[in-house]
Order: sequence, then structure tokens, then C-alpha cells
Amino acid sequence: MTLETGELEKGLVIPRTLKGCQDLLPDQMIARNALVEKIRAVYEKYGFVPLDTPVLEYLTTLQGSGSEETNKQLFRMESPEREAIAMRFDLTVPFARLIAQYREELKLPFRRYHIGPVFRADKPGEGRYRQFTQFDIDAAGSDSVAVDAEIVAAMCQVLHSIGLCNQPDDRQFLVRVNNRKLDDALLSGCGISSRATQKHVLRVVDKLQKVAIDNVRKELGEGRIDDSGDPIRGVGLPADVITKILDFISITGDGRRSIVKSIGALLPASDTTDVALREMSELADALDELGVAESDAAFDPSLARGLDYYSGPVYEANLLKAPEMGSIMGGGRYDQLVARFLDTAIPATGASIGLDRMVAALKSINKLQSPLTTTKVLVASAGKVPSTTLLGVATELRKAGIPTEAYFGSGPVSLREQLSLANAREIPVAVIMGEDEIKTNKVSIKDLRAGAEQRAAIADREQYRKAGKQSQQTVDRSDMVPTIKALLG
Repeated sequence: MTLETGELEKGLVIPRTLKGCQDLLPDQMIARNALVEKIRAVYEKYGFVPLDTPVLEYLTTLQGSGSEETNKQLFRMESPEREAIAMRFDLTVPFARLIAQYREELKLPFRRYHIGPVFRADKPGEGRYRQFTQFDIDAAGSDSVAVDAEIVAAMCQVLHSIGLCNQPDDRQFLVRVNNRKLDDALLSGCGISSRATQKHVLRVVDKLQKVAIDNVRKELGEGRIDDSGDPIRGVGLPADVITKILDFISITGDGRRSIVKSIGALLPASDTTDVALREMSELADALDELGVAESDAAFDPSLARGLDYYSGPVYEANLLKAPEMGSIMGGGRYDQLVARFLDTAIPATGASIGLDRMVAALKSINKLQSPLTTTKVLVASAGKVPSTTLLGVATELRKAGIPTEAYFGSGPVSLREQLSLANAREIPVAVIMGEDEIKTNKVSIKDLRAGAEQRAAIADREQYRKAGKQSQQTVDRSDMVPTIKALLG
């Protein structure tokens, strides 16, 4: 009999998690919260303020705002009033709706950050979920490329703030930057005027980092068979056009300005080309002024980004030592998205962090600490100790700003079991209260980290016991707080 069969026979509900969703246990949440606070600090430094929107939106708000693929991935439902609604698939479209709806309250230009869950009926995979968390910044009301440069600078600073760096011998991340207007100039110069064909080309080009250039060549032509044996429909472009596109997305250079120069030499002369090159030159100047290193942010003509609403500069960040994880941050300018809700366009730009993918990527390269608890002290009892005594000690420590848990289990539990729990949760300090401590108004303080280190290489039982005692001291109750603060460093 299986566990599930047994539970069903007893009338119990089987505990399970919905496909594409995840439960986050304390060690995961502690790591995520620490990450969020570092990111939040950077965003607030750049003048972004917090806001929130509902998880549910009218279907008309979301449908048609992203891409055909996004439309297919919407979780759709009905409200109690039988209205067509859906769960948001990103935080950008709700922001555009907000700008249109609260024009008087949100004076432009306006900057916001937003963290929250989004939902896509996507195929689950490594670092890819149907419910996942995004952390966005967006700026509305300015068409200046300087704002795009600040978005890129904030992205780079976030990556530095979470412990990543770019040394000559240790490159850890890269923010890639392109401009959709460059793509428009290229496609127009190649005679590709059909909007559907343009979208198909950009979707194929956007796969370059995942499938390599030979497969991109095949998909721009007659198509190919993927690793699973499934056919992938090609764009059907002629060979000379494919060569032009591949030459464009293969451009490299010594720096941002040299890449702009190489792009200018390749693209056909047009007003779109002139505007795109000017914007990229201005972006290069602004990034220099912001102190964004060439090693942190590079111009890359192969970057396309998947969503249809991008209209100018686009950006994407990858961890160079975890390429299989894909991008962990990305965004771009979307000057026409607000026009879906107003009779006038409002320029806007922004970037989004996929928090779940970022966490998975950082773990894969050992760049994320996952503490098991935020508790610093466990108040334990030895013998018959009133619960009020334990509460009193815990209250005194909490008032001093020390996160503390008083141990209360079911039934009598030995001191050894209490300390074992503290060690399992990696709580660094235990305060032990017994009858002697109560009589003398003292406390016994055990440095659990030092005790574990001292006993790590000891095999002899008696020496092991003595080493444990060496990490314990008894002090007056009045000295408890300063002693523990010194231990915690």
C-alpha cells in the first residue's frame, strides 16, 4: 500500500505542491529576504519608491500587451461578477495601467520599484516556475537615454551589492545592452516589412545564447530539428539576408563606442539608423559618466528580448559562470505601452529581476548563503525551571535587539536535546537556566559555534565532553547581554 493510498483510505488530504509552484522553507526565505534588502537599498539610492498592484487584472489589461506566447501562458478565470480576469504575467503592464489611471496622483516623471508574484502557464524547469517572484524598477515620463543608462547602472550596482565582481581574471557577470531601433533598421534594410516575420526573426535571434549561431542560421532559413526530435519552423529567409543578420548579431569590439562604430558601418543609411546610433552613442556617454565599467555592461547587437512592447534600448544580465540559467535580470524601454490605456504615449523604461532564477543561479555558483534561522540565542532549561523565568530571559535579550527563542517543547525534554536542536538550526548561542542559576541570579552562556569547532576533530569521549564545557561560561544576570553581544561579534 502506498502512502497516498493509505491517506486516501483514511480520508486524509494528500499534502502536495501544485506543479510549477514551490514551497519556500526558512533557509530559502532567509536567503531571499537578505537578497531583497540588498537590492532594495540600491533601488532607493536611485530614487525609486515602492508600490504594489493586485495579482488579478482584467483580461483586457493583460491580453495583447506582451507577446503571442505570453497570451497563451495567461492564467484566466472569472470574477464572482462573471468578468473575464487573469493573473498578472509581469509587473510592467500593471505599472503602465497605473500610470494611465493615476496621472494626477503620480506626477511625472515617476520612478517605482515593485516586488511580487507573477504567473505564467509555462513549462516548469530549472529555475523556471509557473508562480515566481519579480523585483522591478521602472521610470515613466522621460524619453531621455540618460534614464536608460541609470537603469543599466542600477542593474550593475545590484549585482555588485550581492557579492559579484568583474576582475580581469574573474569575470562573474555581464549586462548586455542593445536597441530595438537598431533591429528595426536592420530588418527594414533587409526588406523584411511584415510585422509577423520581424517578430519571428527577433525570437530566433534572441535564442543565440542558448542554441549557438549554427542553429540560429537554420531557424532563420528552412528550420531545424531540435534535440528532442521535434521540428522547429524556420523563418524562410534567403541566404543573403540570413548572412546580413548573422553579420550584425556577430559584431564585437574593444568597447561600447567601437561597437557603435561597427554597427554604423554595417547598417543601411536611414532615419531609423541615425536615431538608433545617436541613442547608443548618448547611452555610451551616460554610462561612462555613471562610472559603469566596460566589463560590467557591454553593447551586444544579438540581444533582442522576447516581449513585443520594447521600443528602444534593451538590457539583460547573465552570470557568466552559470550560462545554463539564462538571464537573471532584463528589461528595456517601452514608450508605447501606456498608450494602450490613454490616447497619448508616455515614455517609460525599466528592468526586472527574476528572483527565483537569481537565487538558483547564485546557489549554482556558491554565491548565496542560506542560514537556517534568524534566531541568535536559544533560552534552554536544565531541570525544573518555571516558564516565566525563560520568558523573562528571552524578553531581556529581545529588548537588547537580539533575536531570541525560548524553548518550549511538548513534555519533558533534556538539555542535550534542546542544545541539539539549537545546533541543528545553527543558532550560535544558548542561554541555559537551571535551579542553581535562578538561586544565584546568574546565567550559563554556551557558545555553540566555538563548541562545535573545538570538538570537530576530537574522537575521545572524555576530551569531547571537556571541550564542550570550555565553550560555556557562567556570568551574572546583569552581564548577560554584553557577554552575548561580544560572542555574536
